[in-house]
Formats: sequence, C-alpha cells, structure tokens
Amino acid sequence: MSAYEFRQVDVFTNEPLLGNPVAVVHGADGLGEDQMAAFARWTNLSETTFLLEPSDPAADYRLRIFTPGGELPFAGHPTLGSAHAWLEAGGEPKGADVVQECGVGLVSLQRGERLAFAAPELLQGGPVEEGVLERIAAGLRIEREEILDAQWADNGPGWVAVMLRDAAAVLALTPDPTALGDLAAGAVGAYPPGEECAVEVRAFVGGLGVDEDPVTGSLNAGIAQWLAGGVLPAAYVASQGTVMKRRGRVHVSTDHDNQIWVGGDTLTTIHGSLSL
Repeated sequence: MSAYEFRQVDVFTNEPLLGNPVAVVHGADGLGEDQMAAFARWTNLSETTFLLEPSDPAADYRLRIFTPGGELPFAGHPTLGSAHAWLEAGGEPKGADVVQECGVGLVSLQRGERLAFAAPELLQGGPVEEGVLERIAAGLRIEREEILDAQWADNGPGWVAVMLRDAAAVLALTPDPTALGDLAAGAVGAYPPGEECAVEVRAFVGGLGVDEDPVTGSLNAGIAQWLAGGVLPAAYVASQGTVMKRRGRVHVSTDHDNQIWVGGDTLTTIHGSLSL
C-alpha cells in the first residue's frame, strides 16, 4: 500500500461547496488502471483524476480522467481542477500556458484572473439525427417541438446539446435517467438581456454513472463552439448547477484567432493523503 498526495478542488466557483468538485491524485504513475477506476467509483464524484508524468515532451503533465462508469478522453472541470492542483503543489509550466496531455491530445490552459482551457476540436459536430432528438425529448419529459435547435457537441463525453425556449424551461426539466439511457445530453436556454448570466445549462450523463453533472466544462465548451459569436455573444457567462443548489459560473471568451476559452474559478477544499 502506498500513500499519494490528494486534493479535492471545487471548480467553477469562488465559494466553497457551490461548484463541481473533482478528486485529484498526485504522482499517480504507480497506480494501475483498475485501481484508478476503483478509486473513482469509491469517490462517487462525477470525475476523479490522476496526475502522471507526461509522455509528450510538449506537455507539463499527463492526466487520466475517470467517472464512476469509466474513463474519459477529456472533461472540462477536471482539466481546470487538476491544473489548479498541479500548480498549487508547485508545478511549473514549461511555457506561458499550462499544457495538459490527455486522451484527446494536448490541451492548453491560460493563467489569468482564472484558469481557462482552450476548447478542443469536436470529435463530432453538426446536426443531430431526428431519432436521437426524439429520445432526448422523451428523456427530458418534454415534447419534441420544445427543442428549438440542436447540435452534436462531442469533445469526448459524447455530448448532444439542445436549445430550449429559455432558462426557465431548462430549470423546469425533470428528466427520466432511464429513458435517456447512455445519451450525454445537455440543455441550454437564454436568460433575459441584462441578467448576470447569458444562459442556464444542465448536463445529463447517466451512461457515465452520473444522472446530472453540477457544472460541466466540456459541455459548455461544445455549446460555445456552437453558439458563441452568433446566437450568444463572443464572450459570456453561463450559469449551471442551480437546480442542484450550486452556483456554477462558466466564463466563455473568444480570442482573435476564434479560439474558444472556457474558464472558471477554482479552490481547494480538501488537501491530504490517501493510501491505495
């Protein structure tokens, strides 16, 4: 049995207990995949991550990301939370940005007022098949015509994003996890102009062992690649987690190269060691 440094980081909040926690295990090169998966099931958080030595010389560290149901090639709040943990533990980037190596390749993170990751290229984008939309409508317990628009927004977890009438419609959803099955469905609806946040977002990922994720960087990245600079401004703030009594705030921006950046506040709520 070995001891590992451990942090639990609250992401997309500047106040403890109001964001989405990620469990981060430092120096995890000695752990096997089965041990990682077992620990992720035990934490029962939406994601648990393991910081490893990079295999790509351009990266500062390598990250493996597990849900209770299996491993992901990329996820947003674990990327921000793990970078926070790595920096807090004394990690020093090779360049101006932090560079994370993960299943989708290299992901850059900027350090400014808050950490922000560069939205990775979508594995699948474009229109959504009608049969999939009918399944999502049934799973969200709404009529098909209540989905005003939809887009594949898959950057790893398999996201399908659907647009509803407004934020109130998103907040009113009472989904049926059994009907959604293995679909990773995200819902977005706009707030009236002048509100603190532009949109409310909710994420349903029963296929990964999480009925609803409190605050979701990967989904917000996919939504931004779909809507930012068109339906939504090039820079905006999304709210997520309201129904779960969280106060997630996702900060989206677009640089001069049209790269989407997804940022959020991060803070450590638990720091210690674990034995595995």
